[in-house]
Amino acid sequence: MGAGRLKETVAQAVFAGAACVCILAVVLICLFLLVNGIPAIAEIGPLEFLSGTSWRPANGLYGIAPMIIGSLYVTAGALVLGVPLGLTTALYLARFASARVLRLLRPAMELLAGIPSVVFGFFGLMLIIPAIRGAFPDVQGMSVLAASLLLGIMILPTIITVALASLEAVPESYYEGGLALGASHERCVFRLLVPAAASGIMAGIILGVGRAVGETMAVIMVIGNQPRIPSGILEGARTLTGNIVLEMGYAADLHRGALIGTAVVLFVFILLINFLFSLLTRKKVHA
Repeated sequence: MGAGRLKETVAQAVFAGAACVCILAVVLICLFLLVNGIPAIAEIGPLEFLSGTSWRPANGLYGIAPMIIGSLYVTAGALVLGVPLGLTTALYLARFASARVLRLLRPAMELLAGIPSVVFGFFGLMLIIPAIRGAFPDVQGMSVLAASLLLGIMILPTIITVALASLEAVPESYYEGGLALGASHERCVFRLLVPAAASGIMAGIILGVGRAVGETMAVIMVIGNQPRIPSGILEGARTLTGNIVLEMGYAADLHRGALIGTAVVLFVFILLINFLFSLLTRKKVHA
């Protein structure tokens, strides 16, 4: 066996081993969640667990509907802010910004992606919550609105980075062909480049959804952490991730199993998002 062939075999083995480790990690996580969470859900009752509106472990009440609704509210609010702002920023950087502006904005975007979650949380406590209190004097400030605004800012680097890479990957011939046919710069960008990069842009949005759903520390600091169904965006709530983090440290027996069952619901929620994304991507490819 030659030296080149040996290197190729070693590289294949290393890559295969890395892939197996990733697959094993996913399988172990799934097994842990199912083995520890499903029995607790069965004991509580799946319907009561998913649709119950009272979370009182001391009284044996384990309904996670308020946390599910809180997570949906916060995620939807983050997408309302983050998706339009992120996509327009990516379009500006890809086709409208000058080289000088691009050199300034790219490092700023990378810096935003590297800021720890707890720093975002302090930013929300010091700026977003006082701003909400100033605009609505009768509210506490810690609310779904505060968490949505903060998460909308946090998912921007993910959406911008992936969408920008997708737009830059579109062949330049698409743009040049549009110009040759008499289309304006804006029409080429929005009618040719954006549809061509649609699958990558959708991937950025899905990754942003995953970041919003899975974020914990920053959300805990600004949302109020009240296990109830909010009647409006100015009221406090609690997310699925926040529920796990806040109580796992002292939970035991059925309470601990219910928290792991909450993680099972969160895991299924993420799987559904990825499944819907794969369906959308498949439709785009067929089209």
